[in-house]
Amino acid sequence: MLTRHAVAWLDHREAKVFFFDRDEAESVRLATALTHRQTHNKAGTMEGKRAQEDQSFYHDVVGALRPAREWLIVGPGSAKDELVKHIRSHHPQLKDRIVGIEPADHPTEAQIVAHARKFFRAADRMLP
Repeated sequence: MLTRHAVAWLDHREAKVFFFDRDEAESVRLATALTHRQTHNKAGTMEGKRAQEDQSFYHDVVGALRPAREWLIVGPGSAKDELVKHIRSHHPQLKDRIVGIEPADHPTEAQIVAHARKFFRAADRMLP
């Protein structure tokens, strides 16, 4: 589905990308290849070191988002910020497609799409 808008919800285990217009929505689901286990350590691993970012996962998310011209990136934790950092460093020509980055816990797919539609309605009104 070629659309103007897409929303990506992601955490460190999976990503859900939705392309939508006023009437329809289509989704793509991606999973990271890295195993994730709860460590109860603020630094990210049992050894006290931050867990390595899965760059191939972020490349896959960017590849899934490419058909849309404007992207909203949402999710809990730091994965959404890491994706934005990845886009800025590995895909700088696409950084202007990011129109919003917002926290979102674990909403349903319908809630993600409804929030994105509301976000883009407001964002589109700001354009000349």
